[in-house]
Amino acid sequence: MKWNSEDIEMFIKEKQYIDTVVLPLYPVSFGDDIKQAVGMTEFISLLSIQLERQFKGRLLMLPGFSYLKNANEDKLVSDIKHWETELMSQGFSHVFYVTSDSNWKMYEENLDGDLIWLPSLPLEHMEEKYKNQILEDQVKQLLNLFVRKWQNNE
Repeated sequence: MKWNSEDIEMFIKEKQYIDTVVLPLYPVSFGDDIKQAVGMTEFISLLSIQLERQFKGRLLMLPGFSYLKNANEDKLVSDIKHWETELMSQGFSHVFYVTSDSNWKMYEENLDGDLIWLPSLPLEHMEEKYKNQILEDQVKQLLNLFVRKWQNNE
């Protein structure tokens, strides 16, 4: 379910069955790596849309967490930990973070949720059909990961 009025109505009615939340992590930079940050954010945003379509009714896709690439990393981890506390207190037993920023891998052990890091793919010059195919292939890989995680915790 998406973070919009229509889907939230369904979420409220079916909340007891929705145990998973996904928080995309979007890096923002205005330095030399601006294009790389934009590419990562675009890739994870498009991937999140596809992922939500596959699991509509089983998970809630939150709006992305945007952060400055040059921000204090301890503060970022603290912010994410605050998200985790809130999400767990709301009854979500599975929290997934999806990102293309490899810096998050250094903090993975500090997170209670599951970090999914995927290298971003250069989509800007790709035809729409190829872009969609690549995203579908990536989502298929994520499907297995999500299902395994759900099975391990049942």
